[in-house]
Amino acid sequence: MEITRPTSLAEALGVLATHPTAMVLAGGTDLMVEVTYGFRRPHSVVAVRRVKELSAWDDRFIGAGVTWTRLEDGPIRALAQAARTVGSPQIRNAGTIGGNLGTASPAGDGLPFLAAVEASIVIESQAAGRRTLRFDEFVTGPKRNALEPGDLIVGVELPEHIPERQEFAKIGARNAMVISITSACLVRDADGTTRIALGSVGPTPIRARVAEEMISAEARPSPAAIKEFARLVSEEVSPITDHRSTEAYRRHASGVLARRLLEKCL
Repeated sequence: MEITRPTSLAEALGVLATHPTAMVLAGGTDLMVEVTYGFRRPHSVVAVRRVKELSAWDDRFIGAGVTWTRLEDGPIRALAQAARTVGSPQIRNAGTIGGNLGTASPAGDGLPFLAAVEASIVIESQAAGRRTLRFDEFVTGPKRNALEPGDLIVGVELPEHIPERQEFAKIGARNAMVISITSACLVRDADGTTRIALGSVGPTPIRARVAEEMISAEARPSPAAIKEFARLVSEEVSPITDHRSTEAYRRHASGVLARRLLEKCL
């Protein structure tokens, strides 16, 4: 296995241009598990942990190499809440938001926040230059994204305005170090505009747009409106039954999470 350790973005892009099928390694919390169990056998690895540009965090831009430890201590409430649910302290010290995007797992803890605030993903290659994709353009399916050979995730670009009222929560088999059965992030603006995205209940994080439209029209949601919002969310998700949970439980839990997060934001 050939391992390259670039120290600048330009160097990393140059290596990927020469070895476009190389595996990019940041924290390794997903990739190394797959290597250990024999699911992947990469011939070439580009370790980007030393690339300083990827660790930048400047207002609206979060570099792909920013760790969950930094995010959990950061000023973005829902993203910090999501970060605190990621694995153990050791995992949070190594794992990155870019790794979450690269893996593109439906259970990725940071993805519901990015979907709810309608973040954009910045990618770059030596051949195509830098470009920006909407979150729903970037994550295309379960563990699939829009990266082309030679591409590198540079970071996340947040919108100019993010509602101050924002909450994240997830449900799992235990309280810590667990892959979510369902997760959700809800943001609500001062004018009532509400967005919610849910993870682990579809092939990609799901926006419950019918529920969003209904509750956004309610300036002061009544208990009946909140109950209806939860019902609509549970209808809009498309979960499966697998070794972690059943379709029925995931659907029920999605509605429960939606109600709880909305009540907190109110």
